[in-house]
Amino acid sequence: MTGLDLMPYLNLADPAFSTRGPEVSAARDQSWCARTPYGLAVLRWREVGEILRDRRFRQGSHNWTDTNGLTGSFARFWKDSIIGIEGDAHQRLRELVISALHEDYVLSLKSTFEDIAECLCTELRTRTTCEFQQDFAVPFAGQAITTLLGMDRSDWPRISHDASELGLAMGVECKSHEPIINAAYERLLELSDELIGKVRSGKDSDSYVARLVARFEKNGGSSELELLDLVVISIFGGVDTTRSLLGLGLSLFIDHPGQWRILRSKPETSLNAVDEMIRARPATTWVTREATEDIAFNDTIIPRGTVLHLLVHASARDPSIGADGAFDITAVRKKHFGFGGGAHHCIGHLVARTDIAAALRALAATFKTVAYDSPATWLPDSGNTSAIRLPIKYEVSI
Repeated sequence: MTGLDLMPYLNLADPAFSTRGPEVSAARDQSWCARTPYGLAVLRWREVGEILRDRRFRQGSHNWTDTNGLTGSFARFWKDSIIGIEGDAHQRLRELVISALHEDYVLSLKSTFEDIAECLCTELRTRTTCEFQQDFAVPFAGQAITTLLGMDRSDWPRISHDASELGLAMGVECKSHEPIINAAYERLLELSDELIGKVRSGKDSDSYVARLVARFEKNGGSSELELLDLVVISIFGGVDTTRSLLGLGLSLFIDHPGQWRILRSKPETSLNAVDEMIRARPATTWVTREATEDIAFNDTIIPRGTVLHLLVHASARDPSIGADGAFDITAVRKKHFGFGGGAHHCIGHLVARTDIAAALRALAATFKTVAYDSPATWLPDSGNTSAIRLPIKYEVSI
């Protein structure tokens, strides 16, 4: 057996640390995992896939609030949410959401997502510069989620502001934002109550919330708070993922202009481009599992309670699966783990892929060329990351 103390060390807690950095590649060459302040970091594709499928490991993010000393309303919500619970309770909630987000329903929203993107691009066509996050990524993500929630598109600022502030909870500097995070959760809880009330009063029968409420009441949900929290987690996941990946993805295309030309000439590559963006610049830089018992894995004893962070970029770019460092939206590659896997595979992955691909097609039809207008600013490249500001300049397509 190999002792954990012989593994390389990566300081995931350092705000300056990047999960895409050379020290991560060096650690992956040395070992399948590394020690970190948060537990272990799993670096190779095969081991990440096996751990995600192994029922001896549970979802590990449930203890993120304790690890970082978060308390109050958000901490309660996170531990009790569909992300934080396991077993029959988790499966029951998961089946409710999967049913409400049936593929036919999600794909029926494609034209609406395309219309949202086109309306935003119509404004961008009147200029040659913008701050991409505030002028496109944030309003697009906000309006996309209002579509699911049965709200007017004009209500998107309320959604986006609170979802973005809630997203600070997933970063390595979350403790410093604790009052903001708790307040954002409480406002989203109030909004969820409004939306559910709208369904029950007969004013909404078609939205995702309406579908969720119908299934919840038919299958005997355990509490009203459970239903409210399902709506909150759906808002959070839907806004944060789309907003973050759009900025991260556009930065990749700026750095690889040949790939932008491919996207413009072959818009059908947009869906594959979303997955390639996640492999190259994931918004969620790791997914987390926790050992529920002492586990012998890969000639190593992993003690019960050990938290393992499964690094998305390192595993997706693992040379053992023939991966290279190229950003290529036409490449056929092994699956990535940006949406997790196993019992906690992201339920909203089809929504994210569908709305982001619609946004990419509209942007590719709008920007003939695109470049940085001034340096971008970013959240730390660990935990959940995103552009804070992404100033761009572009040549508009005729």
